[in-house]
Amino acid sequence: MMIKVRAVGKEREELKRTADIFRGRIIDVTDKSYTIELTGVGSKLDAFISAIDRASILETVRSGGSGIGRGERILKV
Repeated sequence: MMIKVRAVGKEREELKRTADIFRGRIIDVTDKSYTIELTGVGSKLDAFISAIDRASILETVRSGGSGIGRGERILKV
């Protein structure tokens, strides 16, 4: 999941801490927002959304399960 959140003032540090707790990565930073990348099961992603102020959510993009083979291996469907 990628989620863009409003991050101004004291919210910035709290959102960074929350992303760290959920092992998320902040992949884009502006003066007013963070874009956070999170991976994991749906319940983990839902828990992150519940842990932050819903009013601060600007955009959310979620995908279903996905994968790719490591090294020379190839995943086949």
